[in-house]
Amino acid sequence: MTTQELTDQYIAGTYARLPVTFVRGAGSLLWDADGKEYIDLGSGIAVNGLGLADAGWADAVAAQLRQIAHASNLYYTQPQAQLAKALCERTGMQKVFFANSGAEANECMIKCARKYAADRWGENTRPGVIALKNSFHGRTLATLAATGQEAFHHDFGPFPTGFYFAEANNIQDLARVLAENEGRCCALLLEPVQGEGGVVPLTQEYVQQAAALVKSREMLLLFDEVQTGNGRTGTLFAFEQYGVQPDLLSTAKGLAGGLPLGACLFGETTKDTLGAGSHGSTFGGNPACAAGALYTLSRIDDALLAEVRAKGARIRQRLEGAPGIQSVTGLGLMLGLQTVRPAKEVLADCLHQGVVVLTAKEKVRLLPALNIPTDVLERALDVICQVAAG
Repeated sequence: MTTQELTDQYIAGTYARLPVTFVRGAGSLLWDADGKEYIDLGSGIAVNGLGLADAGWADAVAAQLRQIAHASNLYYTQPQAQLAKALCERTGMQKVFFANSGAEANECMIKCARKYAADRWGENTRPGVIALKNSFHGRTLATLAATGQEAFHHDFGPFPTGFYFAEANNIQDLARVLAENEGRCCALLLEPVQGEGGVVPLTQEYVQQAAALVKSREMLLLFDEVQTGNGRTGTLFAFEQYGVQPDLLSTAKGLAGGLPLGACLFGETTKDTLGAGSHGSTFGGNPACAAGALYTLSRIDDALLAEVRAKGARIRQRLEGAPGIQSVTGLGLMLGLQTVRPAKEVLADCLHQGVVVLTAKEKVRLLPALNIPTDVLERALDVICQVAAG
C-alpha cells in the first residue's frame, strides 16, 4: 500500500489532505515521493521558521537527544531553564510555563486569568474572558469556546461558558461588551493578526485603546501569539509593534523550529498566580524540544528580523495590484491574498506548478520560512502571479 492508502485506512480522517506525499526538504524546498520539487511558502503552517533540515538546528537537537531526550517536570533540566530565561529576557515577561502546543498554551492563559481573578475577587466571581469575533484560539473545548467563529461551536457541546465576543478593530463594540458584562470579566484575549480568520491584523489604535479599557477595569490583557510569534511578523513577537505589554502571552508553532512546543509567558501581574499542582504537562518543556527552541531563538536576531520585514515588503510590492489579486493583508511574512479566483483553486494550481501555499477562509495565505532565499521567493512569486491572473 502507498503512504496515502495507509493514511486513509489507518489515520482518522480529520484532514482534507492534498494528494502529495512529501519525503524530504532542505531550506525552503520540498520533494515529494515522485521526486518533484516544490517551493515551500507554508513552512508547516508557520512552524519551520528556519526552513527544513537546517544543519545547526538539527545538530542542536541531536546533541540533546544523545544526552537526555525526556525527563519529568518533577526534576530540573538545563535546556528548559535556559529557554525560559531567553524568552523572558527578550520579551520583558517574568516566567514561563511550557506546553506541547498553541492550544495548550492558550488553555494555560485562560486558566491563569481565571485563577488570578479567583485569588483577587473570589472563586467564580469574575471568570469571564472577552475574545474577538473571527478569532481562532485552538481545538480543545475551552479554546474552541474562546474562538469567535460560530462554525466551530457545533457538534462538541456543551462548551465551557464565560466567553464573550466583540467586533475586532471596533473599540465602541468592545466598550459595549465590557459595559454589558461589568464586573463579570477578568481578561481580554487578542490575536494581533487573526490568522485562521483570514490574516486580518488588529490596528495599533484599537489595541492601545483596548489595553487602556482593560487596565481601567483591572482586567488582564492576553495576547495569543501562537502564529504571530517567533519572528513571523518582523519583530520577535507582534505585541512589540503595538506599544503594549501583555499580562499573559502564548506562543508555539515556530518556537522550536519544527518540534512540538508551546509556551505561556507571565507578566509581572501574573507571574506567581500558578503554584505547585495548579497546572502541569508531561511533555511540556521536553529537553530536546527546548534545545531546538534555544537554537531557533539564537538565530532570530535583528538581522533576520530586518530580513523578514524586507521580504514581507517585497511580497507586497510584487502582489499588490497584480492581475487577479485584490488585496494583501498581514504583517511581515504572515500574509493573506484576496484573489479573484477562489483561494482553493489558486492553491491547487500553485501546488501543481510546484509552489506550496495555504488558505485562510477565502484568502490565499503565505507563511514562508523567515530565511527563505530571495531568488527562491521571487520564483514562487512568479508562479503566484501567473496562477492568480488565471
